[in-house]
Amino acid sequence: MRPLKALYDVPAPAKLNLFLHITGRRPDGYHLLQSVFMLIDWCDTLHFELRRDGQISRADLGDPDQPISGAAEALPAQDLCVRAARALQVACGTSLGVHIGLEKRIPAQAGMGGGSSDAASCLLALQRLWGVTLPAQTLHSVALSLGADVPFFLSGGHAWVEGIGEKITSIRLPPARFVVIKPAAGLSTQEIFNATGLKRDTDTATIEGFAAYAKTQILGFGRNDLQPVAHAMCPQIGQSLDWLSAHHLQGRMTGSGSAVFAQLLQDVDWPEGFQAPEGWKIRTCSNLDSHPLAGW
Repeated sequence: MRPLKALYDVPAPAKLNLFLHITGRRPDGYHLLQSVFMLIDWCDTLHFELRRDGQISRADLGDPDQPISGAAEALPAQDLCVRAARALQVACGTSLGVHIGLEKRIPAQAGMGGGSSDAASCLLALQRLWGVTLPAQTLHSVALSLGADVPFFLSGGHAWVEGIGEKITSIRLPPARFVVIKPAAGLSTQEIFNATGLKRDTDTATIEGFAAYAKTQILGFGRNDLQPVAHAMCPQIGQSLDWLSAHHLQGRMTGSGSAVFAQLLQDVDWPEGFQAPEGWKIRTCSNLDSHPLAGW
């Protein structure tokens, strides 16, 4: 394949954890988990322009859906997009580079996998831009080296996830709609997993057990083992869940938080722009049939 000059409007969707169980801990400190990762239509957008000098650069384009604010937090210079590009560059031995433009809509420190999704979309798009193809197992290894959630976003759809995030089994989920809330405060994933009060011995579940619940109630199974610890560290999580409860919705935290979500019944019309505390982001989302880059 020949290199392309540019690729624009490449999506990177967020995920929600329908449940998240911690079943143990490895000697190296990594936690063993079970979860269902579900793709939703809250997406970042990336743009790629070929550089022939081998350099990798990135521009923060902000959130096009939000008013411009000088208080917006800049992305770190070595964010996962840049790290993914460099890792792929080494893995495929190319002398080409890239300039990446990132429209960042998915909130940070939310448990929604925004950075991991950006990295996965970079790996997929840059293979096309540079005209290279890595074997699937090699690409999976590069993704895992970037973060435990990155391989999921290469899998093409919703998944039952185990191990430290590397054991991925594709599953089907019924169409569903959700309210997602990201309060102003964020959380550090590392602090959550290092907390002394974290439950790390939940019984092992099965895909069959989850599937029996998902047929009727997609959120009827399990819990998020990180939620009690996260709630103690970040009171806004509890406030968000109480806010959902006041609107007759049963909420749950996604990932390591601080975002929470609740399923909407098909006949419930949630009003967009519903008033919420200052600094909160509230959005209605639908789950996706598959990743928008599936098959790349």
